[in-house]
Amino acid sequence: MTAKDRPMFDATSPANTETVAVCPAHAPSDHPKVKPARVGILLANLGTPDGTDYWSMRRYLNEFLSDKRVVDYSAWLWQPLLQLIILTKRPFSSGAAYRSIWNTERDESPLLTITRDQTDAIRAQMQARYGDDVMVDFCMRYGNPSTKSKVREMVDAGCTKILFFPLYPHYAGATSATANDQFFRALMEEKWQPVARVVEPYFAKPAYIEALAQSIERAYAAAEEKPEVLVCSYHGVPERYLREGDPYHCQCQKTTRLLRERLGWDKTEITTTFQSRFGPEEWLKPYTVEEVARLAEMGKKRIAVCAPAFSADCIETLEEINEEIRESFEHAGGEAFTYIPCLNDDPAHIEALSGVIEDNLRGWLD
Repeated sequence: MTAKDRPMFDATSPANTETVAVCPAHAPSDHPKVKPARVGILLANLGTPDGTDYWSMRRYLNEFLSDKRVVDYSAWLWQPLLQLIILTKRPFSSGAAYRSIWNTERDESPLLTITRDQTDAIRAQMQARYGDDVMVDFCMRYGNPSTKSKVREMVDAGCTKILFFPLYPHYAGATSATANDQFFRALMEEKWQPVARVVEPYFAKPAYIEALAQSIERAYAAAEEKPEVLVCSYHGVPERYLREGDPYHCQCQKTTRLLRERLGWDKTEITTTFQSRFGPEEWLKPYTVEEVARLAEMGKKRIAVCAPAFSADCIETLEEINEEIRESFEHAGGEAFTYIPCLNDDPAHIEALSGVIEDNLRGWLD
């Protein structure tokens, strides 16, 4: 059966799984029916709690903070601390933070809303190019929809190949690697395991840099007064990860450099910082919350902050940057703080992500 002969399916359905299974040609009539072969494109993001209540937050935080890629301390030391102290208190504060940004209309986190919107936009582009040869969906590393459930749905829908796309521009063991780990764990449970590819980080892709630059230019054009400094705030990781071979720090620095070159700015107009420090050890520096205060104390009264490491706005951007880091800047004497949203489902971002996908589908679908 050719792609032309296959039955079409509803492009508006969440996962595009409506295909008809048929008995393979030349097989006996009692042979199990098989759905037409397709290529799955599975986008992956960090994750989200199901709600802001204590138990939803505790389940989510337990899964996240129990991941050895995220916190790599010995379990005998870390788990008692996590279960008996951290998870008795942190769900309350984290729940309050999530409530301040929660999408009450859909009763879900902004990350879930945005990732779904990104997936819908990418699905439309992929189907316009490849028709029903592809199936596009998304999963979360922590929480729902789970990676395991979406791999299962794709296999059930006839996907004999899956392109797995962690939506992190930069590679880090605590983000890209753990998403890949979960994907491969899901594949281990499949009787008929699909062929798999994993998308490499896209932190230096020209289309991604261009989308970032355009978003910054729009924000600067809309500002009453031009910000004096752009702070590129990346999610932090422990400093020792760099010494142990994680390329994240170098990739972040390169994104900032490429962005500066595209904007045509002087080095004094843009800086790289790191946020979301957790635990007692040193993390990558400078810390965003301290650097914005230092800029204010130096007389930089107008700054803008963007978050190039995040493909979608989430708790770390909407609450941490736009509330906590803003407060640090203003408390130190800053006057105008502009948060530039993540690229989310901006058309230039969708084009960039779709271009990355098309590059990685070569040889499978041309």
